Amino acid sequence: MKQASLLIMIILLLYWSCSNESTRKNNKAVKIIFDTDLGPDYDDVGALAFLHAMADSGKAEILATVSSNKHALVAPSINVINTYFGRGELPVGAPKTIGVNLGSSQHWADSIVKKYPHSIKSTAEVADAVDIYRKILSNEADNSVTIVTVGFLTNLNNLLKSKPDNISHLTGKELVIRKVKRLISMAGKFPEGKEFNIYMDSVASKFVYENWPGEIIFTGFEIGAEIHTGLKLIKADIQNSPVKDVFRISIPLSAEDKEGRMSWDETAVLIGVYGTNGFFDTVRGQIIVNPDGSNTWENNPAGKQIYVKQKMPVSQMSIFIEERMMHQPISKK
Repeated sequence: MKQASLLIMIILLLYWSCSNESTRKNNKAVKIIFDTDLGPDYDDVGALAFLHAMADSGKAEILATVSSNKHALVAPSINVINTYFGRGELPVGAPKTIGVNLGSSQHWADSIVKKYPHSIKSTAEVADAVDIYRKILSNEADNSVTIVTVGFLTNLNNLLKSKPDNISHLTGKELVIRKVKRLISMAGKFPEGKEFNIYMDSVASKFVYENWPGEIIFTGFEIGAEIHTGLKLIKADIQNSPVKDVFRISIPLSAEDKEGRMSWDETAVLIGVYGTNGFFDTVRGQIIVNPDGSNTWENNPAGKQIYVKQKMPVSQMSIFIEERMMHQPISKK
């Protein structure tokens, strides 16, 4: 009888151990490179705050935060947010080729750069985003990296075209094939339309979407346009937060933001970390980028590209996103 009880106990302990190990593997942090045009709009700031919340919760590991925008204040602004969340050492890069150079008309970027600690003084001083991509991808496990891009496709265009160098003997496309699990792109309007991130560097957009070797999940203009966030954030009792300051400065300056800012970029981070299940329905196929920067879509059930359609009620998703945007650094809780 004692031997039987002991055997049952051993079996239960082995089951518990295996079950916990399986859970740990399933809950492994998503490794993310965040590529942003932060500046012309400020939903990028909400997305970056969301991402840091995910890193603090163990759901994500931020590998780098690169800019697809060459404006002087973009890299310092990214560094302000990273520093606020205790990750000031995160690599920050920007294009060294011809690219878009756009700042904020609402003067939130210069405000947070003036007020908050940061070590990067100008976008011009940071590394080439392609070098950062190549270094990080070459050091990560195969099929392990998620790229979340919420801006122009300049950096990914340059990455795909990059040649073997002293960082890696692989081309950029070979690195993507080997190392990247999926690409999440806040871009386009579906099933057709014209959207800022695509048409501002339409040549790069067309090349990337026609040549990306793996899965792409698109969250389009029509998704984030319905999801409004920021009002709870600016009313919250949060002190000395660059995230709150950006929304506090910007929301009153635009009549269209009276119910909160449209939350395009936050949905990309959400998908990067949580996936689409429960949040969105999906349509498989292929994006077509036209010469004028507009896009159309061809349905194909076997396609490697996907665009999402709203499933979770918008009001619930707004709450879900804003709760994570309001996350404060662990040391300041």
